[in-house]
Amino acid sequence: MAFEYAPAPESRSVVDIRASYGLFIGGEFVDGSGGRIKTVNPATEEVLAEVAEAGSDDVDRAVAAARTAFDQVWGPMPGRERAKYLYRIARIVQERARELAVLETIDNGKPIRESRDVDVPLVAAHFFYYAGWADKLRYAGFGERPLGVAAQVIPWNFPLLMLAWKIAPALACGNTVVLKPAETTPLTALAFAEICQQAELPPGVVNIVTGAGETGRLLVEHPAVDKVAFTGSTEVGKQIARSVAGSRKRVTLELGGKAANIVFDDAPIDQAVEGIVNGIFFNQGHVCCAGSRLLVQESIAGDLLDALKRRMALLRVGDPLDKNTDVGAINSAVQLERIRRLSEIGDAEGAERWTAPCELPDRGFWFAPTVFTGVSQAHRIAREEIFGPVLSVLTFRTPAEAVEKANNTPYGLSAGIWSEKGSRILAVADKLRAGVVWANTFNKFDPASPFGGYKESGYGREGGRHGLEAYLDR
Repeated sequence: MAFEYAPAPESRSVVDIRASYGLFIGGEFVDGSGGRIKTVNPATEEVLAEVAEAGSDDVDRAVAAARTAFDQVWGPMPGRERAKYLYRIARIVQERARELAVLETIDNGKPIRESRDVDVPLVAAHFFYYAGWADKLRYAGFGERPLGVAAQVIPWNFPLLMLAWKIAPALACGNTVVLKPAETTPLTALAFAEICQQAELPPGVVNIVTGAGETGRLLVEHPAVDKVAFTGSTEVGKQIARSVAGSRKRVTLELGGKAANIVFDDAPIDQAVEGIVNGIFFNQGHVCCAGSRLLVQESIAGDLLDALKRRMALLRVGDPLDKNTDVGAINSAVQLERIRRLSEIGDAEGAERWTAPCELPDRGFWFAPTVFTGVSQAHRIAREEIFGPVLSVLTFRTPAEAVEKANNTPYGLSAGIWSEKGSRILAVADKLRAGVVWANTFNKFDPASPFGGYKESGYGREGGRHGLEAYLDR
């Protein structure tokens, strides 16, 4: 008889969601001049709140507040004093960790185990880490002079974590910030605004303007912005690169990916399967560095796929607030339609689809974990970023063929290598055109480690000492 789990839901009562939110400008919540956007729970389609959509006047106000704070307060402040605010923010994040994790899960759809055990701890860790750098910039090797006002646009897959990746190094270096969260996941950014107030951060140092793509465009193209940092799709990244070309603005772009997870014949299969599952089904596959292409050595392909399917059949898909859930809800109806469309293209191209046997809830946006076999390099599902719980499997015979197939992509964000031979791992890693290469693991992040890509995965690095370079002027 199959073992049945008892539901273990996290309580929603630990969060207090307002019916309506304004913009956070100059240290205060203010009304916006544009319309209103509804943010929904992707697991239930329940409307959670309405948020302001910032217009041109609002962006002007936010940038002006950031400029004033930079000129008069934050820029001239000694690094050791800035560090105190960053430490304070980190401690408040820790104190409010449960609340932030539940809020992130409700607004985003990711499992509470991931929000609680990965996202929020890493948010605090990034502020702690960059607080330590604030008075040591002379030793980083990138200068000590801040750029000024940073315009930061973040995606919906890791709303609070991407905020930390952007804001922590910017503030440590003495810059001020105007940040725009994704229109589908604004709530934890607005909660962070409350944390800034709680930490008594000087007004205007952090400003948050909510809205859709037009708000982001107004912010990125604003003439008084000195630095643009964007994480999101390659298509939008290209638009941003064109819009700022020829200007004095510094730019970093962290864009899409189609990572190869390479499994050699000497790899421990059970360990590799866990890494494959983590690589593609973590956060419903809503990860730019997801291991969405599995390259497995031909001699073990059958055994590995059998083990993978057995493991996938055990994945629990459902209520993101249930602590037993492995795979939560797709973030939006728009993203669900994209995943479905590209999967249907895989069917039409002749790939063989296998879907994990699981019951999906009646309401909300859901897609069962799926693996395609019989995939060639020409298939669109092997080349385009699906950004969902869909894995494409290709085979190879030799290390040279594995490298060739891994690099045969317009992206270059990450890769994984599974082998018991350290010499093989080093030899292959040296030939991969990927910003991050994991060995016998996947999706491991640390604030001290730089992250970024090549080719259409963008340029610049976030995290670590190298993450300071984008916010300093030599």
